[in-house]
Amino acid sequence: MNASSYVHGASQTPLIGETIGRFFDAACARHGARDALVVRHQGVRLSYAELKQKVDALACALMRLGLAPGERIGIWAQNRMEWTLTQFATAKAGLVLVNINPAYRRAELEYALNKVGCRALILSPAFKTSNYLEMIADLAPELAHCAPGQLVSERLPALQMVIRMGAERSPGMFGFDALLKAPTRDELQALDALGETLQFDEPINIQFTSGTTGHPKGATLSHHNILNNGFFVGEAIGLTAEDRLCIPVPLYHCFGMVMGNLGCLTHGAAMVYPAEAFEPLACLQTVAEERCTGLYGVPTMFIAMLDHPEFAGFDLSTLRTGIMAGSPCPTEVMKRVVDKMHMGQVTIAYGMTETSPVSFQSGMDDPLERRVSTVGRIQPHCEVKIVDTDGRIVPRGTPGELCTRGYSVMLGYWGDEARTAEAIDRAGWMHTGDLATVDADGYCNIVGRIKDMVIRGGENLYPREIEEFLYRHPQVLDVQVVGVPDEKYGEELCAWIIVREGEALTEEAVRAFCQGQIAHHKIPRYIRFVDSFPMTVTGKIQKFQIREQMKRELGLDDARTA
Repeated sequence: MNASSYVHGASQTPLIGETIGRFFDAACARHGARDALVVRHQGVRLSYAELKQKVDALACALMRLGLAPGERIGIWAQNRMEWTLTQFATAKAGLVLVNINPAYRRAELEYALNKVGCRALILSPAFKTSNYLEMIADLAPELAHCAPGQLVSERLPALQMVIRMGAERSPGMFGFDALLKAPTRDELQALDALGETLQFDEPINIQFTSGTTGHPKGATLSHHNILNNGFFVGEAIGLTAEDRLCIPVPLYHCFGMVMGNLGCLTHGAAMVYPAEAFEPLACLQTVAEERCTGLYGVPTMFIAMLDHPEFAGFDLSTLRTGIMAGSPCPTEVMKRVVDKMHMGQVTIAYGMTETSPVSFQSGMDDPLERRVSTVGRIQPHCEVKIVDTDGRIVPRGTPGELCTRGYSVMLGYWGDEARTAEAIDRAGWMHTGDLATVDADGYCNIVGRIKDMVIRGGENLYPREIEEFLYRHPQVLDVQVVGVPDEKYGEELCAWIIVREGEALTEEAVRAFCQGQIAHHKIPRYIRFVDSFPMTVTGKIQKFQIREQMKRELGLDDARTA
């Protein structure tokens, strides 16, 4: 009888049974003199002791403003010192931090603030083409005439206070810098007393998942969820207090605030931000000049760094480890990262916001072939099963939906019991919507999204497999494969290809490369050469947009043949 696709992360390392605030205080005492936070674009360099001073000042200020445990406070900003101060200060004050995507515009901001009832909002003045002050003024024109903290807004009824970053003042808003004044002894004692009452299973963070249909859902995470996940992710890459981790991924996302910030906190490592958003040159400069030992990124970020014209001019020899995650990691890219960036201990991680995020991660000592072809093995204290469409566990090696259970599963979607029940079944399993296999040794391979799987003439085709093959072509820099409607077969394959700079490639050449190497029905019918892919701010490819654009271009309907 075949072994079933069920794995669990047995571990002798116990889960952390503390709140983030309590753990933060102990870590700062333990690592006081070490670098905690380096923010290159702001000229910030804080030790753990200095970080604690600023975090405590902000936490006391938020309490002084009347914000009470359990209330929601939004943060709308790029990567910068204030984001990190807010992350730890809200945890110490028992407030639920609501991460707002820096790419959000008016309607999305309005929805997010109202959905979870944010009483306060901390924002940056602007980011790239987004003028945040202008947008919040449009949504809440009452700010122009109210005293700070006394907003009564028609469109944002829960929002009472807005805090703007920087030293400048804006009508109706508190200034962030002014909140960092030294707290009194009584305020510090009140903060400490409050910390004693907080429980680690309480909600501490809401992250909106970027749904392709309908409104985003607010995944609600506890201290226990994210503190432990940050710790075990850090364990998997061998983080220590000697490490310096370059974090170019967005803080509003789990990759930045959990795997990055909390991974560093739990090991006494330094958090290093190269820029307010990912810039390949700033990243390379930061790694070289700050002597970073670890680097995080999605595959597109690593590709951009490797292909930067000045890449060869940087000494990256201090790098040893890091994580590539967020979207499928091409084998050829992974091999270049190990070879050219000295990241011999780089790992692959897989997860989702709703699971804090990581469920699977490769090990530093895994054979390279395992690290480039799988997402590793189950994380400690987590369970995973792979099930068929009837919910039955499939044999090892058989594709099915990945479901996970354990400390990392979210509390639920904020204010949405129906969608929570759809995602988490009665036995506590989170249904991810990802297609995966687990092999005999427990290594997991993500085949694709259930909704991305292409059914061509009754054959199940997995875009990931075809992408991996096309990556082998020496002139292909990046590739994404999707399914588009087809009257005869139900669906056909379409490949969008980014060609390496200075190279030329034709559809005929791509098809010739495939002939005799992969089955004929896996050769894309449609091939397009593009300069870029539609992406979220975190670097995830939006395949649904590629699909929609091709449908418009080809005049195709969604109807499938039976």
